[in-house]
Amino acid sequence: MNYFNVGKIVNTQGLQGEMRVLAVTDFIDERFKKGSHLALFDSKDQFVKEVTIASHRTQKNMEIIKFKDHYHINDIEKYKGFMLKVAEENLSNLDEGEYYYHEIIGLEVFENNNYIGFISEILQPGANDVWIVKRKGKKDLLLPYIPSVVLTIDIDNNRVDVELLEGLDDEN
Repeated sequence: MNYFNVGKIVNTQGLQGEMRVLAVTDFIDERFKKGSHLALFDSKDQFVKEVTIASHRTQKNMEIIKFKDHYHINDIEKYKGFMLKVAEENLSNLDEGEYYYHEIIGLEVFENNNYIGFISEILQPGANDVWIVKRKGKKDLLLPYIPSVVLTIDIDNNRVDVELLEGLDDEN
């Protein structure tokens, strides 16, 4: 079964079994809603167990979650640094033009048919996502996911076509 990252447990929150989670998903409310089923993976990316979300709230750009049947800090302290993942079978269908992060990460980036690099990571700093493009022999390119920059996304052909606006690439 395939699993996809939705968050990293970065710390505990209080004494009642809550955890601070750094979300890596566009679907925060869906992924962390009460009753959602997620998988817990350790720091070596080994499956640990399935968990059910008992509660969720957002506080200062962090997701505060609690697992069902984990009601004390001693129950969850061992999970610091672990990843929360969603099983592929629990992914919902998206509208046309919408993509999951795992579909975008790894795509090759081109401008005017010139290869730039590949998308290695997606950041969520604010108004729009920022794609990190790994380039050979150059610093990573920070690519804002906006219509004037990202022209086409072709999942089947592992390709993204972009137009680098002035100032985006400081190594030209």
